[in-house]
Amino acid sequence: LFADVSGMAVSLGAIWLASRPSSGGRSYGLYRIEIVAATANALLLLGIAVVVLAEGVRRFFSPPDIAAAPVAFVAAIAILASLVSLRLLGYGQRESITMRGAYLEVLGDLLGAVAVFAGSVVILATGWRPADAIASIIIGLLMVPRTLALLRDSVDVLLEATPKGVDLAEVRSHVLEAPGVEDVHDLHAWTITSGMNVVSAHVVVRRDGDPGAVLDHLVLCLSDDFDINHSTFQLETPDHVLWEVERSQVRH
Repeated sequence: LFADVSGMAVSLGAIWLASRPSSGGRSYGLYRIEIVAATANALLLLGIAVVVLAEGVRRFFSPPDIAAAPVAFVAAIAILASLVSLRLLGYGQRESITMRGAYLEVLGDLLGAVAVFAGSVVILATGWRPADAIASIIIGLLMVPRTLALLRDSVDVLLEATPKGVDLAEVRSHVLEAPGVEDVHDLHAWTITSGMNVVSAHVVVRRDGDPGAVLDHLVLCLSDDFDINHSTFQLETPDHVLWEVERSQVRH
């Protein structure tokens, strides 16, 4: 319970901090704190899953005496409470990786309560005490893949991996097809936080091209055709590209 409350508190605190305005020292504000919180929650959930698995194995070989009826009653109440919480968090977890972490915390609670309830019912019906342990092992195994997926996604953001759903090759193709564009290089895409994908690129404009028109076209293209919220383009002339090549050769 302490771990669940801590995870929820971390998620809510991160969302509040992320809403704070940016400053000269933090030009993006504290958006990334959401990703840090999601990573922490994923590690916490992974630890809980390992503990649940280990405890389930231990209890399978040494089944404890359980007051099955009271335990089943409490588990039923926990199931109802978790279902309500999942309903409240369901929409937010699609938009925010931090809320996804909180959602998985509650989902873990729900699965745990279901396991306890099912084990208690089996014990009441048959007297077979290892049922509770088997249910715990199953729940632990179900938690691991979801938790690893959350951890992978949050670490990808921290490592500035290309956002899911953004194909850089396709972005490059669209940029090159824009009227007045001769070439594109140093193309990068990454995620600041949930729902905030960013692209930057050096775009070479043809000698007869209109830089303003090129810029307008590219911004609209990326925002309309791709899940890009902010784009930064350095527009260059062919002469500037040659200058960069010569400068690089001199430095080496």
